Amino acid sequence: MGKVIANDMGNIIISREVIATLAGIAAMECYGIVGMASQKIKDGIAELLGMEALSKGVEVILKNDQININIFIIVGYGTKISEIANNVIEKVRYTVEKHTGMLVDHVQIHVQGVRVVD
Repeated sequence: MGKVIANDMGNIIISREVIATLAGIAAMECYGIVGMASQKIKDGIAELLGMEALSKGVEVILKNDQININIFIIVGYGTKISEIANNVIEKVRYTVEKHTGMLVDHVQIHVQGVRVVD
C-alpha cells in the first residue's frame, strides 16, 4: 500500500511505484548519472536499467509519516561522486516533495558502478 493523504473530499493514495518513478526520473536528470542500477547485484556486476525500469533502481520505505528513499545509481567515469550524490539527493527530495506534497525524511545514494561515457 502507498501513502494515504486525507482531505475533506476523500482520500488520495500515492503508491510506492509512483514515488519510485518520480525519484528515478529526477535522478536521471542529474549530471554525471549514466543510469539506474538494479537493487539486486549478482556477482558484483551492476546491471544498467533502461528508462522504462527506472523505479527498479529505487527503493521506497514508508514508515508512519516518513518517506525514506534508497537510490541505486551508476556514475560516469571522471566525475566527482560526492557532488553527484549530493545533487541527486537534493533533486530527488525536491521533486518528490513538489509532486506529492509529502515530506521526504531521507534519501540515500548507493553507487553501484562506474562506467566510461562516450
